[in-house]
Amino acid sequence: MQRLGFIHDMLDVKVLILFVMARVNYPVTNGEIYELCYQDDCLSYFDVCTAIPEMVKSGHLKEVEDEKYVITEKGKADGSLTEDSIAFTVKQRAENAVAKYNRQIRRSSFVKTQVIPRDSGDFSVIMALDDEVGNLMTLELVAPDQRQAVRLGKLFEKKAEMVYNLTMAELLDDEDELDEF
Repeated sequence: MQRLGFIHDMLDVKVLILFVMARVNYPVTNGEIYELCYQDDCLSYFDVCTAIPEMVKSGHLKEVEDEKYVITEKGKADGSLTEDSIAFTVKQRAENAVAKYNRQIRRSSFVKTQVIPRDSGDFSVIMALDDEVGNLMTLELVAPDQRQAVRLGKLFEKKAEMVYNLTMAELLDDEDELDEF
């Protein structure tokens, strides 16, 4: 019986990994590589876990930190030669997954939260929003317990831009009145 899908053997797995790795802007783990490459039902996590060490050994990938990998120049060169063999739909889905991943990682580098226990038994939640130039806003709120503090931090991570925009709009709303003085 013929296997459906793009992935038929280990070479197909490696070609897809090179395609994805050439487009990822940050070091990635085995699991992240699998998630970005999983655009074909024939790909298994074990295929990816087998291919990655072989690709490191062949010089196509390089381990940089804490089991995270980046593509090498050799990997980029060989990947550009072989990416035409990837099915168009798999290629499109992989590119979309990588673009989404790059956006998420880039955004997370601009939004920071930290929960700090206080002597009084409650918790400070320090939340910061940065851009390419520097810090836009740092906000510290006090939460009565750790659960609520962690929740505040996670919600800020999702809505940081909205909090910043609402704060700016509220503060600048009465700007005309201050100009009279």
